[in-house]
Amino acid sequence: MAFSIPRNVPSFTNPQRQNEDSYWASSGSVHKSTGVQNRIGGIFKSATSDLPLYKDKPYYSSTASTYGYRRRKRDMFLRKRVAILAIIIIGAVYWFFGPASNVDSYNSNDDDDIDYSSLPPASSDDDSQIPVRKKESAGGIAGGWFADSKAKKPATSEKVWLERRERVKDAFLLSWDAYRTYAWGFDEFHPVSRTGKQMASKGLGWIIIDALDTMMLMGLTKPLAQAREWVQTTLTYDQDQEVNTFETTIRMLGGLLSAHYLATVHKLDPGVKREADLYLEKAADLADRLLGAYNSDSGLPYASVNLKTSKGIESHADGGASSTAETSTLQLEMKYLSKLMGEKVYWQRSEKAIKVIDDNHPTDGLVPIFIYATTGKFRGREVRLGSRGDSYYEYLLKQFLQTGEEIYAEMYHEAMAGIKKHLVKKSHPSGFTFIAELPMGVGTTISPKMDHLVCFMPGNILLGATNGTTVAEAKKLPTWGPREEEDLKLSIELMRSCYEMYNVTATGLAPEIAFFNMDESGHDDIVIKPQDAHNLQRPETVESLFLMWRMTGDDIYREWGWKIFKAFMKHTAVEGGGFTSLNSVLSVPAGQRDNMESFWLAETLKYFYLLFSPNDLLPLTEVVFNTEAHPLPKFNPSPLFKTGWQRMKKPAPMKELKDHEPEGRSHGLEMKGQHEE
Repeated sequence: MAFSIPRNVPSFTNPQRQNEDSYWASSGSVHKSTGVQNRIGGIFKSATSDLPLYKDKPYYSSTASTYGYRRRKRDMFLRKRVAILAIIIIGAVYWFFGPASNVDSYNSNDDDDIDYSSLPPASSDDDSQIPVRKKESAGGIAGGWFADSKAKKPATSEKVWLERRERVKDAFLLSWDAYRTYAWGFDEFHPVSRTGKQMASKGLGWIIIDALDTMMLMGLTKPLAQAREWVQTTLTYDQDQEVNTFETTIRMLGGLLSAHYLATVHKLDPGVKREADLYLEKAADLADRLLGAYNSDSGLPYASVNLKTSKGIESHADGGASSTAETSTLQLEMKYLSKLMGEKVYWQRSEKAIKVIDDNHPTDGLVPIFIYATTGKFRGREVRLGSRGDSYYEYLLKQFLQTGEEIYAEMYHEAMAGIKKHLVKKSHPSGFTFIAELPMGVGTTISPKMDHLVCFMPGNILLGATNGTTVAEAKKLPTWGPREEEDLKLSIELMRSCYEMYNVTATGLAPEIAFFNMDESGHDDIVIKPQDAHNLQRPETVESLFLMWRMTGDDIYREWGWKIFKAFMKHTAVEGGGFTSLNSVLSVPAGQRDNMESFWLAETLKYFYLLFSPNDLLPLTEVVFNTEAHPLPKFNPSPLFKTGWQRMKKPAPMKELKDHEPEGRSHGLEMKGQHEE
């Protein structure tokens, strides 16, 4: 999951965004599009809802300022005519271009054999146009475009999913080749203007390192060799540069550690002999520089740190407070590094942050979204699971899954109970389940606003219910009970709501923020404000689709993912290669922002690839994905560390809610045991 940050790509020298909800309304834009809207006809119903999966065109509200979802009856006669016409078209396609089985299987030696001219022109309205590698067999470019025939809906054949997985690989290669051609080594890539930009004088490897493990999983040996050589010959963190502690940890440290894991355990990097040490050496050097961020009076990490001096720096906005999510989304990476290096310092420093937060005794486990690194006290009472709050809850569960420490399972389930009690709501008229916000804190009026970032929750909730096994297997265990059954139902409902955020728009892509209608007099369940309608290529919904499919085995989640993937291909593709963020998902053309996020390669395309892959690729019982989709192994810490900490006993209920903890509360954290030589 990618945190909502001030610019299209994080800037570590500018002040942080002060007003998240209004920033994008005044943002610059680039109006350019490579595709137009063409909705998919037909109805494909899920087992859990009678709402149509596919819509033939978007549903607009009666006002120009909002966009909503509305049920509508279809005329049976018109549907029959459309069905007959579709059969005729499919037959013609099959006659001229042959079946999908003619698609070439992937050959890692042909990574560069991509036909950029086959990208759909701006006037194209064919929703089957997905970038494919150049074909030398009969059929030419057109044969490639129509290789994945619409006749295969609903798709159940594993062969079809493997063919679709190849289309994801093609999209990655289109993105990578454009980046290598126009912005190689730069931290930012602007594919429309074909330029790059650095966030430090010598670059930080922002895009390259974030994409390493994706290339390994896809078997892309040539791009991986290019990236490895850059890391070995060019990458240095010995730069006088202020960086964001959280972003650098999840993207750079997480990316290097994941590359080390996949290269050593899964043997996915056939490169130079020292490639494993290369990734680990760079990771350890970076982590040592990041440790200075934890040198605060409370033990919470500062928002930023200077890489050269290792000096922690307070946030430049929000009165110096850090976001709670930033301070509590560092532990998976630091703990795994402690295991690899046999050094407890990374584990100790990062774990202490969780105790400091917990010592505030957040109401029902729901934490305010700002906290001071200097004092360890919350700033304000605002609660949300979107930006600045999201990954706190994600990492509670994932720390338990990573090392089996029960204290994190306890905190996670406490927080989940609070979420269900205070934040889970229903929309009108269709009854979509969503997670609201509490701008003034627990016990106050809710806001029916839900960031796209919140869509990590469906998969995360089910992961907490099954611990990574399938639902069928989990239900056989004595640990399955009413709570797990409730979480299963909630995850399914939330997944549907996140999918509908895509399904209601003209582009088939979700906005950054949506509002859910709770007014019984309203007609639209989902309302999208123009200033919130941009799309940043975010991965959260695809992440949850992947997790939901893995644990339920229901192909509906793959079908939804395929539809979303095609929408990305149609509306975000840039002429000449690459893909970009969009200004508005409410209209076609959408208007392109001229920025390709690093998490497009690290997360979004990776989760698409895993969604369409066999379910034994990176089993959820063996790995945990960090919040940037970098897979890290589960492990038993006991051979090296006997670690842990005790939660403070909660004080008696106070008559008046306060924004800080009682005086005299300790923030200390001691490791139970020593590193065993």
